[in-house]
Amino acid sequence: FTLSRVSVGIGFPARILQPGESFERTTRYYVGPKKYSNLKALGNKQGHIMLRAWRGWGWWRSACVGLLWLLNILQLVTRNYGIAIILLTIIVKIVFWPLTHKGTENMKKMQKLQPQLSKLREKLKDNPKKLQEKQMLLYRENGVNPLAGCLPMFVQMPVFIALFTVLRSAVELRFASFLWIADLSEPEGLLAGVLPFPAGGLNILPLAMTGTMILQQRLTPSAGDPQQQKMMQFMPLMMLFIFYNMASALVLYW
Repeated sequence: FTLSRVSVGIGFPARILQPGESFERTTRYYVGPKKYSNLKALGNKQGHIMLRAWRGWGWWRSACVGLLWLLNILQLVTRNYGIAIILLTIIVKIVFWPLTHKGTENMKKMQKLQPQLSKLREKLKDNPKKLQEKQMLLYRENGVNPLAGCLPMFVQMPVFIALFTVLRSAVELRFASFLWIADLSEPEGLLAGVLPFPAGGLNILPLAMTGTMILQQRLTPSAGDPQQQKMMQFMPLMMLFIFYNMASALVLYW
C-alpha cells in the first residue's frame, strides 16, 4: 500500500539569542524500511536502532545480526527467502547434530530402563526419598544422565529465540513469497473473507507443523515419568494454538 501523508516531529531545548546573534541547527533523518544493512550504512551507530529492537545481552544481539546476515547470504544464492529459511534450518540442525544425537542415545538408554524404573516406583511408592536414591543409582550403573536429553533443547533455545526475533522483525521478509505464501512476514490467510471460519483465513503451515510434531513424537524414544509423557502428547496442539497466527517465516522454520 502507499501512504498519502507522513509526519514527524522533533523538539530542541530553548535558546535565548542576543541582539544581532544568529544560531543554526542541522539535523539528519532517515525515511525508509527498518533494515539493518541500510541503517548501519548511515554510520554514527545508526544500526543500533535495530539492535535495540533485539533487546538482550551483547552475544544475543550478535547472534541476531549473524543469523540475519546468513539468511540474506542464502537468499542471494537461492533468490528466495522461503528456500533460504529451509537451508538455514538445515544448517542449524547440522551444527547441533552432535548434541541432538547424544541426547537421543541417552533417551534410548532410559527407555530400556523403564521396566526396572516402573518396578521401583511400584515397590517404593510410599518412600519418595528412597525411590529417588534407587533411581539415581540405577542411572549411574547404566551410564545414563537423566538431564542429557534436555541439554540439546537448552543449548538450541538461544538460537531459536534469536531466530524468532529475526524472522519476526526482519523487513526483508515483507512481501517475500514462497510457494502459495504471498508474504512470509504475515500468516498465510488463505481464502480470507470466503471461509466463515477461521476469521483471518486458513493457515496451512501451522497444521503441517502440528502433523510433523506428532510424527516426530512417535518416532522419538519415550522416557521419563508416564504423566510427563501424557502432557507432552498435548504439546503439538499447544504449539498449533501459539503459532497459528504467527508469521509464515517463523512457522516454516519451526
